Amino acid sequence: MFDQVNNSGCSRVSSRVTLIASRLLGEPNDGFAQYFDGQSYLASVLGSSEISIHNVTFELGCRNHWHIHHHGSQILIAVGGRGYYQLENEVPKELKAGQAVRIPPDTKHWHGAAPSESFSHLAFMMPDGSGKPIDNEWLEPVDPDVYESLR
Repeated sequence: MFDQVNNSGCSRVSSRVTLIASRLLGEPNDGFAQYFDGQSYLASVLGSSEISIHNVTFELGCRNHWHIHHHGSQILIAVGGRGYYQLENEVPKELKAGQAVRIPPDTKHWHGAAPSESFSHLAFMMPDGSGKPIDNEWLEPVDPDVYESLR
């Protein structure tokens, strides 16, 4: 998997591993940039009528705005770094690699990186069985003072 050790003694990741890693990182999330504070990246992992899975990577300090997924629940599985999520009327909760949370349908929430660390999660979107398509309602940004108080 790794190329030979270079003169500085550090291993170089092979071009194949680099290609896989860049695919998982995804492309700059320009299509949703207006709903994020900071830079995020999006990579589709699976898309079907039963479930969609995306890898979302947040640069340090990046978070999405408050939003609601109508007609579908969301499961977030943290895969790297450290982040937070918050449901309306609850305190923000930390997410680290290996931890997961389920966001029920029609629940106002946000998620993103910690102020001083990057963060990646897999986002699983599952329809609620009503037959209606999942519809995202994007709302106001997270209060910057509240967000910056998170450590």
